[in-house]
Amino acid sequence: MYCIRGLFLWGSLLVVSSLMAQNNYTGYIEPDISVNYEAATNYDHNFKISTRTYFYDEGAYGLRSRQIDLVHFSKLKIRVNQSLAIGLQYRFRELFENDRENELRLTQQYNGTSKPSVIRFGHRVRSEQRIQSSITIHRFRYRFALDFPLRGEQLDIGEPYLIGSTETLLSVAKSNRPQYDHRFTVSLGALLSKETRIQAGMEYRFEDYIGGSTQEVFFILSSLILSF
Repeated sequence: MYCIRGLFLWGSLLVVSSLMAQNNYTGYIEPDISVNYEAATNYDHNFKISTRTYFYDEGAYGLRSRQIDLVHFSKLKIRVNQSLAIGLQYRFRELFENDRENELRLTQQYNGTSKPSVIRFGHRVRSEQRIQSSITIHRFRYRFALDFPLRGEQLDIGEPYLIGSTETLLSVAKSNRPQYDHRFTVSLGALLSKETRIQAGMEYRFEDYIGGSTQEVFFILSSLILSF
């Protein structure tokens, strides 16, 4: 366990130090709190609030708020390992950056998992409509993820786990050329109780990597997840 933690910390420092040598990236801190609520058999609600804060932007370090997101998902299990969901999200951006617009986001999602061994594999497909006052962006996403306990073959209370994922995204909008993004995420988590989990990790994004103006974005992530 201490070896895993050490490797995770070492990897984080390696990524951050390599980014410090560049001037074409942006760094964010993004904590969130989620509440999962089982409304009925096979039907769940998820509520989340998250904030995004710059810690590196335009070649300088410093903390500056960027946005607040309010998110709700309704999920219906269609099989033991498959679900459909719809989401509604509102992003408050104008409060922090006058030249940006707030955003209403609608999401449609399919999620499927399999667990042939200790490792659980997940496939998620999403379509989104990102509605701003000046433009509507249609985005299509596919994520492959895996997670597994770091002790034993199943996750028990008080034990840690690891999550890794890779996701590709395509954004299209009227009068705009298509934009392709890719994301890599890794997080360490702990099951504190039957109702409570915490996670911390990092994400690296390549935005518009085919368009010739690739932007590299680094996130420091943390989550508190409550389930009832």
